[in-house]
Amino acid sequence: MKISAIVSLLGPLAATVAVAFTGLTASALPENSSVPGGVAVVRIAAATEPAPTARFRGRPVLVTRDDDGWFALVGLPLDLKPGRQNVDLSMGGSRRTRAEFTVVKKTYPVQRITLADKRKVEPTPEDLQRIAREQAEIDRAKNHWDAAPDVDLALQIPAEGRLSSRFGLRRIFNGQPRSPHAGLDIAVPSGTPVAAAAAGKVIDTGDYFFNGNTVFVDHGQGLITMYCHLSEIAVQIGDRLQRGQPLGLSGMSGRATGPHLHWGVILNGALVDPEVFIGAVAGAR
Repeated sequence: MKISAIVSLLGPLAATVAVAFTGLTASALPENSSVPGGVAVVRIAAATEPAPTARFRGRPVLVTRDDDGWFALVGLPLDLKPGRQNVDLSMGGSRRTRAEFTVVKKTYPVQRITLADKRKVEPTPEDLQRIAREQAEIDRAKNHWDAAPDVDLALQIPAEGRLSSRFGLRRIFNGQPRSPHAGLDIAVPSGTPVAAAAAGKVIDTGDYFFNGNTVFVDHGQGLITMYCHLSEIAVQIGDRLQRGQPLGLSGMSGRATGPHLHWGVILNGALVDPEVFIGAVAGAR
C-alpha cells in the first residue's frame, strides 16, 4: 500500500501526523551514553578546525559540529566490553591522531516471554535457512553508509503510544535465553500510523521471519532507523521521506505477542538505545 492510499485510509488523521510528531524531538546532539548499547559523544576538534573524519573498530563514524566543536558519535554494540576505547581520527591532510573514551558497565533487566508459536523460538531447518538469508540482507542495510554532510540527529518517536519493552532487555522466550532486545517497543493498536523519525531515504524493505514487515531508513553517515512488525508497508526502496511522513501501519507480523511497533536505531552498524536520541521525551512518558 502506497502513502497516498494510507493517507486516504486515515483521512484527517494522516494530515496531522507530521504536525503531531513535530514537537517530539531531542537536541542537536544526543545525550552521552558511553555504555554497551549506548552512544559515546566524543569531542574530537575545535569548531574552527576543518571537518575531521573518524573510525571506530575499523568502521566510519558519524561526525557533526556544533558551537562547541566537532564531535564523533560512536554507536557501541551491546556485546562491547567495558573499558578504554579509541576513535581513530584523520584531521586533514596526513595528520592522524586518536581520541580516547571509557565504556562503563551497564546491567540490563531480564524479560521472560511466552510464545504460543513455538517455531518463533525453535525454528525448523527450513526456517533457519530463511533466517540466514534474511540476516545477510539485514546486515547489508545496517552497514549502509552515505557520506551526507548534514545529519538530522533530533529523532522523533515514530508512533504515539506507551513505551513498553525497553532496549537491552535480556530476553528469555519459553524458558530459553535469546538475543537481547535491541530496540524500543511502542504499544499501539494495529493500523496505527508509523512515521519516519527524521528525513531520510528508504534503503530496504522486507517481510522477515522475526521482524515481520520492516522498513529501513538511512539518515546519513551510518545513522539508520528500522520499523518492524508492520501490517502495511507504504514506501519503496529509494523513496525519500520527510520527518513525520507516514511509511506504514503498525501490526504484529513476525515474532510478536501482540500489536506494537519495534523501533530500532543503528549507528556505525551497531543497534543502539533509541532513548539516547529521545531521552527527554521518553522520560516524560
